[in-house]
Amino acid sequence: MQWNKFVVFLCLVFLSLALPSRAELAVDVTLGVDTEIPIAIVPFGGMQPGENLGSIIAADLHRSGRFKVLPDSQLPERPHTPGEVQFAAWKSKGQDNLVIGQVKATGTDQYSVEFELFDAVRGSQLANSSLSFSAAESRRAAHRIADLIYKQLTGEEGAFATRIAYVAVSPANAAKVRRYTLQIADADGFNPQSIIGSPEPIMSPAWSPDGKKIAYVSFENKRSAIFVQSLTSKDREKVSELPGINGAPAWSPDGKQLAMTLSKDGNPEIYIMTLANRSLRRVTDHFGIDTEPAWSRDGSQLVFTSDRGGKPQLYSVSVNGGQPERITHEGDYNARGMYSPDGKSLCLVHGNGGDYRIAVLDLASKQLRVLSSGNLDESPSFAPNGSIILYASQNGEKAVLSTVSSNGKVKGNLHTAGGEMREPAWSP
Repeated sequence: MQWNKFVVFLCLVFLSLALPSRAELAVDVTLGVDTEIPIAIVPFGGMQPGENLGSIIAADLHRSGRFKVLPDSQLPERPHTPGEVQFAAWKSKGQDNLVIGQVKATGTDQYSVEFELFDAVRGSQLANSSLSFSAAESRRAAHRIADLIYKQLTGEEGAFATRIAYVAVSPANAAKVRRYTLQIADADGFNPQSIIGSPEPIMSPAWSPDGKKIAYVSFENKRSAIFVQSLTSKDREKVSELPGINGAPAWSPDGKQLAMTLSKDGNPEIYIMTLANRSLRRVTDHFGIDTEPAWSRDGSQLVFTSDRGGKPQLYSVSVNGGQPERITHEGDYNARGMYSPDGKSLCLVHGNGGDYRIAVLDLASKQLRVLSSGNLDESPSFAPNGSIILYASQNGEKAVLSTVSSNGKVKGNLHTAGGEMREPAWSP
């Protein structure tokens, strides 16, 4: 059954999912093309506290779909300092850019890294910087360097040092009980941390705009409720447990309101809650099922999924209510819309002929581009710079988290040795 279909709120389909609660994730890039910016990243020299920082940076840049990273086996030389670089060797390899670096130990479990980015064609330095970090923060240091390189060469902010949230479910134990765990991890899937667990389903994690809180749905009291969890204090607050469905929370851009699906009046409709006083404002009013709200970047509109036309499609409505406008028409199923960071497009689940794939809809031209190739892809979420889309998919019999660059050029899987993961959401 498609994860994002409306029956998700009418029955506990989440019970069919099974994931380990603290699985280590890794990126497995499976597709690329030859139109990216050529760049060579030499494995960093010096003492590495874990995986080589240069390898992490290379994986980050490649996953964005904007860069063609020279394979390690094709590096013509392995310099670590500027004086060792022979630019002619890199020009002969067709490389536009070159990254080198050196790691030094500065104390017990403490390190510093210095790196340089060169224009390999002109032989000039474009950027250099140094970072201090602990052994536990080595991967984050590499992601920060990747962000700096990405911005220098594209003019856009990077998103490699951000995080993702997802729901993990352990396999049933001898008593046929599963454990549902809300987890966060680095954007490349490493360093997972459990936030909260329950023997009952947890669903629909959503990051606050400041990245300090996550709203989610829990069935821990045998009925749906929406909670807001602080990631710093670990405190949590129940914000809605009204009769019927409490689902699909979505933060307003200013973090002061939550859009959500409630059926307290009998039919699933979109409401907006002001968090300061818990006041509710009804946005939609229709006999169809309205769910999965997402805010426009200026906070004036909501996109939501509705079957009011007979099949699930995306609609847009003012946050003040009014007549919704249908915005998807291609295919027999379009759901789980989410605005891109620039507000010019939506990522969504597009169903046609029994396959459910991740697509992007250009809001101006109405052109729909299908980016993924699975038959049960769901829960898309943009990186905060819009360069990558995170989603859930099936890899054979196994549920995995996957990524596709927004230009469709690079696909990859975040996978585990066993188990499944669902409902991913990318942090700000």
